Amino acid sequence: MFTTRPEIAGTFGVVASTHWIASQVGMSVLERGGNAFDAAAAAGFTLNVVEPHLNGPGGDCPIILHDAKAGAQRVVCGQGVAPAKLTVSHIKDDLGLDLVPGTGFLPAMVPGAFDAWALMLRDWGTWSLRDVMSYAIGYARRGVHYVPRVVATMNTVKPLFESEWPTSAEIWLRNGGPVAGGLYANPTLADTWERLLREAESAGHDRVAQIEAARNAWYGGFIAEAIGDFFAKNEMLDTSGQRHRGVLTADDMAHWRAGIEAPLKRDYRGTTLLKCGVWSQGPAMLQTMALLEGFDMAAMDPLGERFAHTVVEAMKLAFADREAFYGDPNFVDVPIHHLLSDAYNEERRKLIGESASLDLRPGTLPGMATPWVDHNAAARAEMLTRAPGAGEPTVSRLGASGGDTCHIDVIDAQGNMISATPSGGWFQSSPAVPGLGFCLGTRGQMFWLDENLPNGLKPGKRPRTTLSPAMALKDGKPWLSFGTPGGEQQDQWQPIMFSRMVDHAMTIQQAIDAPAFHTEHWPSSFWPRVAKPGKVVVEGRYAPDVAPALAARGHLVETGGEWSEGRLTGARQEDDGQLFAGANPRGMQGYAVGR
Repeated sequence: MFTTRPEIAGTFGVVASTHWIASQVGMSVLERGGNAFDAAAAAGFTLNVVEPHLNGPGGDCPIILHDAKAGAQRVVCGQGVAPAKLTVSHIKDDLGLDLVPGTGFLPAMVPGAFDAWALMLRDWGTWSLRDVMSYAIGYARRGVHYVPRVVATMNTVKPLFESEWPTSAEIWLRNGGPVAGGLYANPTLADTWERLLREAESAGHDRVAQIEAARNAWYGGFIAEAIGDFFAKNEMLDTSGQRHRGVLTADDMAHWRAGIEAPLKRDYRGTTLLKCGVWSQGPAMLQTMALLEGFDMAAMDPLGERFAHTVVEAMKLAFADREAFYGDPNFVDVPIHHLLSDAYNEERRKLIGESASLDLRPGTLPGMATPWVDHNAAARAEMLTRAPGAGEPTVSRLGASGGDTCHIDVIDAQGNMISATPSGGWFQSSPAVPGLGFCLGTRGQMFWLDENLPNGLKPGKRPRTTLSPAMALKDGKPWLSFGTPGGEQQDQWQPIMFSRMVDHAMTIQQAIDAPAFHTEHWPSSFWPRVAKPGKVVVEGRYAPDVAPALAARGHLVETGGEWSEGRLTGARQEDDGQLFAGANPRGMQGYAVGR
């Protein structure tokens, strides 16, 4: 089967990420004696510099890891929470808004990415924070090669920066701004990181003490103070078309730290799939696979219309439950074990017929009324015409953006494994904080303005993120780390890849390269929360009869570009000691390396 590049094979270590520089940084760490956790953190900080339109230091980062020494898997939750003063009453009553804006100050959560990397490095890494961050600091200081996509995204928000977000213009438009194929530096960010390291090293020579000092400086020191001061003293334009003051404070940051928890699990044909908890959309993939387990997926052509129809219809049911039930488990009791049960999925599977459903159909639970889901999402599509280009991953004249994301997979010679999906804090999300060289993520746009809903806004609550790293075990042993950028599409492209590998024995690279699809059936998590019921987008490389056959089933089919669906990466290990990795060729940035 044709692949665009070889599936990397080795025994020493493999790294796959959404940018070749980050992959090579991770491999460099392994070559110099670091473990998978050191390598992933170094690659993660590097992604802040090389893909600033897709992630930043002020964003979010969920991580799933396998600790080979302990023989256990854990989740590091780098999703920050809503500020104390961000309430439904403030948004609706004080400001007169019916949605949390997609950009600006209001949707900014406590930034979680830095603490996720620092916590992982403290508990599972071996390198000092300075050694891990040295790669990213070097690129921020001396400049990094910018691919055309970074510059294209920058050009869409250039008028916004020039007229409304001057602090962003100072960082990103100096000397005329970046040029595709040229070098571009962020010396302000390099200075911030250097100051952070100096404060960390004032704690002495102990590696753990230094990391703890850096965490305290970030969340209780000069970084938190700069963010709080900026938000309190300024009003900035957002997607509402109005200027608003921020509510995130230094005190909000001081009271938050990343957490460690167990992953959710669901078996699928001899494998065990691991996802983050119900504060993420990850369990929707577990539900999708639970539904697909009742079909003979191996008998279907993985590039055929029946495979696509079955997967799309299963995802519609899983994501309807995401809309109805998922939310921060610290605030809501999510019946996830019932949603993943065999009995529940046997009943739900009966709803998948030969024709496409155009309805949003969450399940019902014993003793509960039919849950609320938003049925007005299609009507909000006109808001996108008022802000042309809004959505993912493009940007409107108001800065409206679903953004996009990055992903990293690493396996080292000891069998440690990591799947991480850093995102948020992209430069088009909110104004850059003066003196820091980065902006904050806007994950708060994913809340509904109803406190009684599972994903309803409350202070201190995590928004239900789309970020969704994945890991799988085979016969109880760690086998596969994988993931993708893509917002709503993350847990659509991943089931396609996973089924192709498990049900059709494809390699990582074969599963990634094969044409893919997605649906926009349910409400988007990104402002303005639009849905397009029944819409399915198939990649242009599908056989000519696939789109018409899907349309005949009732799907509203669009054909995308030939290489337009997915940014998947993955790494796996086999019983004979071999390690493998693959990365997406679409966009010409992702790369896998190893030996």
